[in-house]
Amino acid sequence: MQPVPLDGHPVYESVFMITYVAWTVFELKTGRSRKSSDPTRAQDRESFWFLVGMIWIGVALAWIMAFALPRAAFSGKRTEIFIAGIALMWAGIGFRYYAMRVLGRYFTFQVAAHAWQTVIEAGSYRYIRHPSYTGALITVLGLGMALGNWEGMIALVACVGVGYAYRIRVEEAVLRDALGQPYRDYMARTRRLIPILL
Repeated sequence: MQPVPLDGHPVYESVFMITYVAWTVFELKTGRSRKSSDPTRAQDRESFWFLVGMIWIGVALAWIMAFALPRAAFSGKRTEIFIAGIALMWAGIGFRYYAMRVLGRYFTFQVAAHAWQTVIEAGSYRYIRHPSYTGALITVLGLGMALGNWEGMIALVACVGVGYAYRIRVEEAVLRDALGQPYRDYMARTRRLIPILL
């Protein structure tokens, strides 16, 4: 059973490809424009490249499983799940962009802290510490749903989740050291990715 966007429906195929390309271009463009202004201060511990690797491994697995494991294809309401997946991809992209805008100059793709940096608690940062990562996870969940294979979706979300788990650990250690007690207090009253739950 082919994924819905590749099952002979030109409209679904076009919608999927536009969404997939938009996500890829968004990540590439923001990645280039959000490099640390002082790369010598980066304390990344290779978390950026580990995360990128896990994302692309997850994406590759999702595509492969969508074709190689037809038994794991969603059996019912495939079109509705596809549409929901596309909607989630756009919602995730939008939420990630919003989080980047709220964080402003402090948002970089390299983990780095500055002496003048403060704890940001505006918007979604009031409730969760890493809303841009939440947006990315929503996007890849949507991609897995759009491809229509539950095993591929689980593999994709698991790979990206592992990448972000390491990234968050590195980032929070750097911020705790750089910002001190204000960031520790912020950690105590917020969740990492999902309000109340996680």
